[in-house]
Amino acid sequence: MALNVFDHDEYRPPVWKSYLYQLQQEAPHPRRLTCTCEVDNRPKYYGREYHGMISREEADQLLSQAEGSYLIRESQRQPGTYTLALRFGNQTRNFRLYHDGKHFVGEKRFESIHDLVTDGLITLYIETKAAEYIAKMTINPIYEHVGYTTLNQEPTLKKHLPQSPEAPDGPAPAKDERNAEERLTSLVRRATLRESDLAPKYEKVHNFKVHTFRGPHWCEYCANFMWGLIAQGVKCADCGLNVHKQCSKVVPNDCQPDLRHVKKVYSCDLTTLVKAHNTKRPMVVDMCIQEIEARGLQSEGLYRISGFSELIEDVKLAFDRDGEKADISSNAYEDLNIITGALKLYFRELPIPLITYDAYPRFIETGKIADPEKRLESLHEALKLLPPAHCETLRYLMAHLKRVTEYEKENLMSSENLGIVFGPTLMRAPGLDAMTALNDIRYQRLVVESLITNEDVLF
Repeated sequence: MALNVFDHDEYRPPVWKSYLYQLQQEAPHPRRLTCTCEVDNRPKYYGREYHGMISREEADQLLSQAEGSYLIRESQRQPGTYTLALRFGNQTRNFRLYHDGKHFVGEKRFESIHDLVTDGLITLYIETKAAEYIAKMTINPIYEHVGYTTLNQEPTLKKHLPQSPEAPDGPAPAKDERNAEERLTSLVRRATLRESDLAPKYEKVHNFKVHTFRGPHWCEYCANFMWGLIAQGVKCADCGLNVHKQCSKVVPNDCQPDLRHVKKVYSCDLTTLVKAHNTKRPMVVDMCIQEIEARGLQSEGLYRISGFSELIEDVKLAFDRDGEKADISSNAYEDLNIITGALKLYFRELPIPLITYDAYPRFIETGKIADPEKRLESLHEALKLLPPAHCETLRYLMAHLKRVTEYEKENLMSSENLGIVFGPTLMRAPGLDAMTALNDIRYQRLVVESLITNEDVLF
């Protein structure tokens, strides 16, 4: 269990650890070794650091003068390929060099060779000097004590902020690193978010993307400096958590999406949306279904007849722009088929379908079972594969569609007809060939039909 700072006065959040920051300041500076003679066939994206086709031995001799010196040469073994020769640790290191509009030797891409070398020297220096320290960074993370689910009262947090820095794991911190409140930036922002007691406890993995941080930045998991010039770490696109790439592998699946990062409703991951808006289900599902049921379920061809696509797109834009304040009343959209169309469009545009890619094969196998009792048992097991937010939304939708079938005489929509409409809408499998996908349509219909018919038993 995470230690709560409000119950344990002895716990004091550490200041941002500055050891790795200091090492970055100590790293060798790049020294471009220019070629004094004209070189034929020099690629236009290299400058005077290009020395043509010289051997490793020649490069080693040229670079032996100073730590951090570098040059570019064409490979003698593979003409047309290029090598970055770099002096580090009193030896010359050779890296295969690439260019696709930017320069790179690994994952990171740089505008200039100078930046690539600067970043490379920082990384080499830190990983050489602090290999053991880096390996242990995630053992006692600040995240376990100062997460955004444990700190929820800003005044109390301020009371617990240290007045003077504690001893870091590495050398003593620099003066400009000693103000804890200045360093606890986005960590405090998230820590002080009050989590509603009514919020659904859906688990969600972080949506990490490689990110370049401007200015010195510290990891919000281990509190250590994020070194390098670019792509120093990863940032969660949904909640804004900033961590080292290696720390991202051990961060708990407790992402709390922030509306400042989640800027749309349609085409947004379902769990991300409900956590960002603090709801059990996507508000678009609740609002559309409530509107449809309020206007009456007797409308002939409900869900089968399409509304005007331009107006359906208008509803989508209204949700993306206004969220739960979107006006989908009869005053705004008189034709109920526009609302049903907007609901179907929401499910079609989910990046991960309501019946997820992972669960899809199990549901399809269920649709192939002829015996009703065995199919029901198999459906019950398949539902366990869905993430909680997906399962809750499916339950709510199926209960609604069951109510639609109760007016079948008026609307002419049976569970079979609704299965035909909603099968491909709720279920999609990636990477299937056209023939397999076509064959699956039949089983998609049977799955949705069974879910509607047995809604009261399954959920």
